[in-house]
Amino acid sequence: MTMASNNPLGGLGGGARPGMQGASMLQLQFPQSLAVYDDYSAAQKAVDFLSDKEFPVQNCMIVGTDLKQVERITGRLTSSKVALGGALSGLWLGIFIGILFTIFDSNSGFATVITTALFGVVFGTVWALVGYAATRGQRDFSSVRVVVATRYEVLVEHKLLQKAQELLAQLPGGRPNPFA
Repeated sequence: MTMASNNPLGGLGGGARPGMQGASMLQLQFPQSLAVYDDYSAAQKAVDFLSDKEFPVQNCMIVGTDLKQVERITGRLTSSKVALGGALSGLWLGIFIGILFTIFDSNSGFATVITTALFGVVFGTVWALVGYAATRGQRDFSSVRVVVATRYEVLVEHKLLQKAQELLAQLPGGRPNPFA
């Protein structure tokens, strides 16, 4: 954990603006930096500690900064894997449409669900293979992407900063490193 400066973060401050009622829930009037942590759990622990000490935590906010995208490669893509994925996706879509037909049309039944499922499999397979062919081998792998923060800053209303600092100093290991 490192202590950040007490400069207000103007982009996060300000009151409610017209037409931004939902966004105003994510704002503080004059936010000040209480502390900066390397992981979310440490920032959460600090706010939880303040809450346990009956600090008005509704005047706090945890902000993830220094965002980075992480992409985890999960495997190699082949035409058969793409076709299978498309077929399964189409199957679910076909079953869903078939069930909707049976709900809203008294003349349709189980045969309708089977027929739409088969059409879904064909459509999903063709659509997935066309999309895969369009990449021309430029992306022959599957992956999962996530955007994560590398720092988590705890902000607090300016009028409560000193009290929050005093309380946070009581947290074991919660004292900021003056050399960080």
